[in-house]
Amino acid sequence: MIRILLADDHPVVREGLRGMLAAEPDLEVVADASNGPQAEALCAELRPDIVLMDLRMPGGDGVESIERLTASGLPCRVIVLTTYETDRDILRAVEAGAAGYLLKDLARGELAQAVRAAARGETVLAPSVAGRLVDQLRTRPERPRLSEREVSVLRLVAEGCTNAEIGRRLFVAESTVKTHVVRIFGKLGVDDRTAAVTRAMGLGLI
Repeated sequence: MIRILLADDHPVVREGLRGMLAAEPDLEVVADASNGPQAEALCAELRPDIVLMDLRMPGGDGVESIERLTASGLPCRVIVLTTYETDRDILRAVEAGAAGYLLKDLARGELAQAVRAAARGETVLAPSVAGRLVDQLRTRPERPRLSEREVSVLRLVAEGCTNAEIGRRLFVAESTVKTHVVRIFGKLGVDDRTAAVTRAMGLGLI
């Protein structure tokens, strides 16, 4: 049995989804939430297999909830189910760890198949979303290349270490650390440590 949590701020949508899934003998809706934080709490309590989540709900951005659920290590996989299909929405959701991105105009059978596929570990995308995602990835600028030492420095920066502390940890002079930090800023196109860590994490460099 695949256990499902619904997260949408519109009660009529949640009821409609319950109705669509009720006829499937291997699918069970265990709870529903009206916002992201509530969905996160229910996931921790009930540990569903799949979360069907809208992106824009009161009380918190759906993408932020996806990020926190992904980082939590809970076994649930999140499928975005929304009416929004802007390039920014799609990319943010996928980068946050969503297992799928579907639009609310899909048929009942398609939704059930997508839930089963996600439960098997597959990624499920609406055809229009898949095409746009491929186009985005093709046109994205090349990821900056950091040396192994620069990555080591940046990881310590992310831990909150000062240049002097990084030097002691890596057994190099503080001036050498400063040089690495300046080069990292240049490669990432940023001008402070917080921005460097944020950008590097967003690019998957650390």
